[in-house]
Amino acid sequence: MASFKIFEHKHPQMPAPISARSALSAENLALVEAVSRLGSMAAAARDLGMVPSALTYRIRQIEDALDVLLFDRSARRAMLTPAGEELLRAGEFLLNEFDAVARRVKRVATGWEPQFTIAADALISRATLFELCESFYATGAPTRLRLRAETLSGTLEALQNGLADIALGVAADSVGPGLQAAPLGTAGFVYAVAPHHPLARVAATLTEEHMRQHRAVAVADSTQRGRGVSHNLLPGQDVLTVPTMQHKLEAQLRGLGAGFLPTALAQPFINAGRLVVKPVQQGERSFRVAYAWRQTRHAADGARALRWWLDHLKHAGTREALLNNHHQS
Repeated sequence: MASFKIFEHKHPQMPAPISARSALSAENLALVEAVSRLGSMAAAARDLGMVPSALTYRIRQIEDALDVLLFDRSARRAMLTPAGEELLRAGEFLLNEFDAVARRVKRVATGWEPQFTIAADALISRATLFELCESFYATGAPTRLRLRAETLSGTLEALQNGLADIALGVAADSVGPGLQAAPLGTAGFVYAVAPHHPLARVAATLTEEHMRQHRAVAVADSTQRGRGVSHNLLPGQDVLTVPTMQHKLEAQLRGLGAGFLPTALAQPFINAGRLVVKPVQQGERSFRVAYAWRQTRHAADGARALRWWLDHLKHAGTREALLNNHHQS
């Protein structure tokens, strides 16, 4: 007597389970789209070169995996349910993302970083930084840019901790071993108050005692370690701490406090009479600032985004604008 091997037969009414993630494959999304577009399982099966029962089986698998009904089977024409419509809407986004990822992977293989993070200190002109971003995007590079707003020691810390690939506006004398740096320029500061602030009426050069009697406005250090550093604060002085240099400028324009501001940032408001520069006993303040970066192990073959930014930072006009082009920010 001939023997036959018995195979388990899975009835189409009981689809083998698949995961929700598997259900969202590009191939499965294409099946749902075809049924919706052509109006029936049979028509979609013919168009796709499939047996109708096989297509029905696949659709049931997708529905079971997502625990929803994708089609209203009570109508003569296969109509998407609201869940089905949402699947196709989101599916179109997913398919576009798949294509975009494929393009980025191909481009990244040519040496472009998948993501490039820039830590920009509060001293840096946002207008110029965004102009550089525009120029970078114009190259068609696949690298995704990420900007981090940092202040004082937090700017360098982001680079040291691997949270950034380049840091703009770090103190020139603070860059330690393992990093490379180049001069960005010198940032000058003026002590400025609003015209209606009490210190604006002091005729003499301001002493520390003058300044201590009035609230200072300070930008918080963005460091994640300890309390960070602070500049120009006097013992016993009231302090309004703000998150960014723009907040500091706004607070001083409102007369909420006094303090040193970058000359380039304050100058338009000084010219307009909205800020008054007061001479102080300590004299003018200026700091040498730099930009720093981590040299990658494969810099010769890759790191094209880093090289692009470093090449543009070699231009004196770019460096000057990053420190002084605040009037458009």
